[in-house]
Amino acid sequence: MKKELHPGNYRPVAFKDMSNDETFITRSTINTRESIDIDGVTYPLVKLEISNTSHPFYTGKAKLVDTAGRVDKFMSRYGNRRK
Repeated sequence: MKKELHPGNYRPVAFKDMSNDETFITRSTINTRESIDIDGVTYPLVKLEISNTSHPFYTGKAKLVDTAGRVDKFMSRYGNRRK
């Protein structure tokens, strides 16, 4: 393996899902400007738009998209142009 390929400055970082305020702590090298106090310990904070606690694939709450209406709208607009 190549030496010095991976960074050596891993530290605990808090990731917060902004859609449901779920927070988890893991090790990362990401640079942050904000911090958060959890149980009396200050962690660098990374804000996420979506995580496994809010993603429809993991929660099982997928939204049903009506594609039939989209196809009909496309066909009425463009239809068969070769006529």
